[in-house]
Amino acid sequence: MKILSPAKINLFLQVTGKRPDGYHDLFSLMCCVSLFDTILLQFGGNTIEIDSDHPQVPLDETNLAHKAAALFFKNLDTAGGVKITIEKSIPVAAGLGGGSSNAASVLQGLNHYYDFPFSRNQLMSMGLSLGADVPFFLFEKPALASGIGEKLEAYPNLPPYHVILIYPGFAVSTAEVFQNLNLGLTKCKKKISNSSFRETGYDVSRHLCNDLEAVTASRYPVIRSVKEQLLTHGALGALMSGSGPTVFGLFSEPDKAAAAMQACGGNTCGKSYLAEIIN
Repeated sequence: MKILSPAKINLFLQVTGKRPDGYHDLFSLMCCVSLFDTILLQFGGNTIEIDSDHPQVPLDETNLAHKAAALFFKNLDTAGGVKITIEKSIPVAAGLGGGSSNAASVLQGLNHYYDFPFSRNQLMSMGLSLGADVPFFLFEKPALASGIGEKLEAYPNLPPYHVILIYPGFAVSTAEVFQNLNLGLTKCKKKISNSSFRETGYDVSRHLCNDLEAVTASRYPVIRSVKEQLLTHGALGALMSGSGPTVFGLFSEPDKAAAAMQACGGNTCGKSYLAEIIN
């Protein structure tokens, strides 16, 4: 079985508080973009194997895709086996949710192969135990996410933006970014409120905001310079995705995005990808 496993971006990410369990509550608008890993599932035997073409992808039980398969078989109460091959196009630890997307794809693929023993809600519940972003990838549509990311509300009116993604070439630890976040210095609350957002719809000039960006950009100034380059070359707005370090620029027209891709892609800021929002 072959599955396309998409990346995601956060069109805004507001951190609303810290919970007693150490996690943070969020309010975010998330959507998938047309940058995909490819997941290949080969069935048989009674063991779970991982293979990948990317040196940073773990090939043992620490891999989220491995954990997803193990959890699926545990809930199915069977000693199933599968070989999972991950062909990476999404950068690793880049704020694009690649590992969570891979885990969601494995859950979906196994559920299909075993003739849908679990509902979408059951799969999303399994996914939450693997990571806060996994339920979103099982949701399969743009969504307003709250809680730690598990409370999802479909957002159907997202404009069909064209997207340039620029990955600066280094990984960032999500846990470390949250550990260094000062809630007293976050700024998105001034831009985003639940009620006004629902009334007016998404507006790049008003709502493009990420409370984690200041933390990551303070350590890696290249994030700010990449944003400036995207804006200089015609982006409607530019923002870091998730905990970073990937920065994306939004464009309303494909020719402007292609021209900016050509201008930004040849620089030394990192690897560039041209994609579209998946509605």
